[in-house]
Order: sequence, then structure tokens, then C-alpha cells
Amino acid sequence: MKIAIITYDNMGEYASNEVNEDIILENLLRELGLDFSVEIWSDPKVNWCDYSLLLIKSPWDYFDRYEEFKNWCHTIKEYGIPTLNAMDTILWNSDKWYLQDIEKKGFPIVPTQFLKKQAPLQLERYFQQFNTDTLVIKPTVSGGAKNTIKIQKSHWQEHEATVQAWLEEEDFMVQPFVEEVAKTGECSYIFFNNKFSHAILKSPKQGEFRVQHFFGGQIHPITPSEKELDYMQQIVDAFAADCLYARVDGVWTDGVFYLMELELIEPYLFLFVSAEAQQNYKKAIEKQVIKLIKT
Repeated sequence: MKIAIITYDNMGEYASNEVNEDIILENLLRELGLDFSVEIWSDPKVNWCDYSLLLIKSPWDYFDRYEEFKNWCHTIKEYGIPTLNAMDTILWNSDKWYLQDIEKKGFPIVPTQFLKKQAPLQLERYFQQFNTDTLVIKPTVSGGAKNTIKIQKSHWQEHEATVQAWLEEEDFMVQPFVEEVAKTGECSYIFFNNKFSHAILKSPKQGEFRVQHFFGGQIHPITPSEKELDYMQQIVDAFAADCLYARVDGVWTDGVFYLMELELIEPYLFLFVSAEAQQNYKKAIEKQVIKLIKT
């Protein structure tokens, strides 16, 4: 068996200033005695049929090359090459319209108005719809806070032309700004093979609303309560039961968890927070590989 770790052509835009998890994954596969190579998903020179398994880790530019990425996914499916996570899951999870599916199952998401490409923009209406003075607008296919903007009700006209121009190119989502993100932060719960591994709190720097590290966000390991874990397990059971990895992102408000993202495609897994987290990942990979060999 030969495994490909799927990464991207790193031009520096989305690279983490934390530990490089591709390297951690390489070390774990070596410890398991597995044969592997690191491959860029968009590299036309790769013969994908050389591989028995593709381990999707960090195709972090997929949203910049979305049509190309989807075509690649469908090609891998046609070849019949197994992937972790599964390609159907990757495709579903690549566009945040999937949040509607989760909401329909009864799990609260941050209130969201989804806008189709080239739809009319009605910023003033959304302030009234969400009863808020601040909106957050972002693409449905995105990452790293790309084209994400926070707009105040008192100055919405200043941003209307910019957002309308963005909307001419792709679908967007409009949400009320969640104060708890700025005050407390965003929680991430990481699961491997449907089993909880570890959790962290991502806190934005003073005056910022984006929690990503390249905007000054800080990472703090946390210990969730049983109530929290029971609820996260329900989400994972419903939508990620067969996944090698899943990251549940959201914010707690008045005792209610509002899902922001269920990351099943290329999440940073915060493996640096503990040796236990890395061992959990290693054991999960080993179990999946053994299952594949037996089939």
C-alpha cells in the first residue's frame, strides 16, 4: 500500500505559523511503517493511480481554484481511489451551503442569509432581519477569512459596492456579528474516527473579530464538559460518523452552541497542543489503514 498526503502549492497565503501538520503527519506515518509521499493536489504530473489511498490533509487553496478542485475530486472518484475523508464528504463540505443541511437536522447554526451569485444585495434589510448593528459577510466557498468583512449599520453604504462586486463572482452568506466571538472566542472540538480527541479555544486579538492566527488570534487548549461533548458527539454522529477527522467549530451563547463550521475537508487539527492529540490521530489512521487492507 502506498499513501499520498494531499497538500497544496504553498505560496504562503494560508500557511500556519504554528507547527506544520504535514510534517507531523509524515512522522506519524513513518512510525506506522507506511509507504507514503506528499503530493500537491493540483500537480498535473502526479499519477494518482500509483496510490492505494489519498489522505486529504491541507489542500488550503481549494477555494481559490474551486472548479479545478471539484474536477480533481471527481477524477479521483472515477479512478476509484479511496480517500480520507471520503470524496463525497469532501465535496459536500467544500461549500458552506451544507450548514443548511445541519440546521434542518435541528442543530442551531449562526443565523445566516445565503445569497446566490449575482443576487441583489440588500444590506439595510439584513440589519433589520437579524436585529443587529453589525453584519459579517463571507463567501460560501472560502477559508482563512478570505473576502470576509464586518459592516456597521451606520456605515453600510461605504461597503455596498465592494460586496456587490464580490457577489457578482460567487455565493455569499450574511450573518449577524456574534459578540461572544470577540469577547470569549470560538471553540473547536476535534474528533478522530468519531471519537473525541481534544479541544481548543481560538481568541481574536484586541479589536479584531477574525480568530485566525495570521490576524493575531491565540490558541488555548480547553477541557470540555460532558454536556459539551455529548452535544458535539451528536453532530459528528449525524454528519461525520465515517470520517477520519472532524472539527466542530462554534460559539456558546447563553448555554446554546451555534455551529459556525463542521470542518471535514482540510482543517488544521491543532496537533501541537499535546502528544496525546498526535497519538489519537496516529491510532485513528492505523485503524483506517488496517480496515482498508482487510477489504
